Amino acid sequence: MKNINERKVEMAYLRMDFLSEALQKITTMSVVIPNDVSAEEKEGNAYYERGMKTLYLLHGFTGNDTDWICGTNIHTLCKKYNFAVVCPCGDNSFYLDREMTGGKYSTFIGKELVEYTRKVFGFSDRREDTFIGGFSMGGYGSIVNGMKYYKTFGKIMAFSSALHLDEMVDKGGDYTHELFNEAYLKEIFGKPGQLRESDRNPKYLIGQIKKAGGEIPDLYLACGTEDSLIDENRSFRAYLEENQIPVLYHEQPGEHDWDYWNKELQPAVRWLME
Repeated sequence: MKNINERKVEMAYLRMDFLSEALQKITTMSVVIPNDVSAEEKEGNAYYERGMKTLYLLHGFTGNDTDWICGTNIHTLCKKYNFAVVCPCGDNSFYLDREMTGGKYSTFIGKELVEYTRKVFGFSDRREDTFIGGFSMGGYGSIVNGMKYYKTFGKIMAFSSALHLDEMVDKGGDYTHELFNEAYLKEIFGKPGQLRESDRNPKYLIGQIKKAGGEIPDLYLACGTEDSLIDENRSFRAYLEENQIPVLYHEQPGEHDWDYWNKELQPAVRWLME
């Protein structure tokens, strides 16, 4: 993985620390803003005939705020399609509120971070200009928080999402995972018996949006056919289709790695921005 200093970034790049009330600590985010593109570069580019949009990108398990910046050409796409990227540090939280630690990562992603960056950078406050995305743990986090804060996010982009909630619900206390011990799973997701009707469950959140008469964010889901999470992603796609929820689903040969996510990134970004 390349260091950010080894990549040519032709626009504003900022990595900053700030105090988060939701997380009760100082945290870090990386931001890319195409605010210094020349008039010659904008000429003939229809994406600069509208205002700048914003994409909040979430990293995976064991990652941090630099993953998308170092692992992809996202800065080039920002310039081409006229949008800013905000990459927060989500630790290993699955972007959920964690009662035991006091770290409210869902509140941070869906509310505090959006409000803070809009205030500091002047980003659009319109739903149709505000998107969320991620891969693996971040794919799950983008779906859950995109649905939980559906009045904020207009579109969701999720790659290789860690959508294992159905198995946790079905197996209950017998559920195990090779990466996570039992104490971690309970601290992150809560008691298995309560997951079916929980704001940690994207299906439950979709049902709540429908009950409220709200608008479900547009969805772009992708997963590699050799990814260990392919069955979970196919199952979620089937659920969406059975419930007549529009989704653009894409899979192609690939594993759980940057080679696959980079192949999916530009088509997904183009879908977001159009």
